[in-house]
Amino acid sequence: MFEPRTYRSLVSTGRLTSFAVVVKETDLLVHAALDLREAARELVLEHRGYLEAYIRQYPEFLRTLAPWPLTGPWPAVVGEMITAGAAAGVGPMAAVAGAIAEQVGCGLLRSSAEVIVENGGDVFLKTAGAATVAIFAGTSPLSLRIGVRIACGDAPLSVCTSSGTVGHSLSFGRADAVCIVARSCALADAAATAVGNLVSAKADIAQGIERGKAIPGVAGLVIVVADQVGFWGEIEVIPVRPKKG
Repeated sequence: MFEPRTYRSLVSTGRLTSFAVVVKETDLLVHAALDLREAARELVLEHRGYLEAYIRQYPEFLRTLAPWPLTGPWPAVVGEMITAGAAAGVGPMAAVAGAIAEQVGCGLLRSSAEVIVENGGDVFLKTAGAATVAIFAGTSPLSLRIGVRIACGDAPLSVCTSSGTVGHSLSFGRADAVCIVARSCALADAAATAVGNLVSAKADIAQGIERGKAIPGVAGLVIVVADQVGFWGEIEVIPVRPKKG
């Protein structure tokens, strides 16, 4: 079911060129040094094609909520999903948005030194300086009032968010936002789902943090439930003032 991504009107990227790419369920907002929408579209078609072909061969891959067996061969996008799901203890489709964002972002880095790819709240970043990713948490009073400030350094970083109260993604919890920071966008996406499944109330925040800490590759996390927030890791959580849309 389509939901307008109104939060995109609040994004400010300064010198970078912004453009949208939509292919079936994949709806990206991309920022790069120049307009690379045709290249981005080709990358989406390429990696969606690999994924769709794999699902035709193994239909259960689309439905399972358990980690998929680590046997190959598989396309890169599928391998990222399988590896991320296994690390987080969830099904591979929990990593699909992050995996697509990462494949597109890595492909565009061949033409632009700086790239940001946002895919439904899952963000792949490679920027020259520090960047702040605001956390959208639905009706929480903290929504778009706090963010994660990160510096990529020599390699891309990813910030992925799962919610049990916002959007159409499957979650067994009721957190307004679970935000994960990791180098791998697929892993951050899967980990956000895994942690979000455990958080249904404010009292669950500590349990969610312990779950996220136990997932290899997770650098930091933020959990928002109503007016409370918990965070852990090598991240800087700061107040933000979003641009008026």
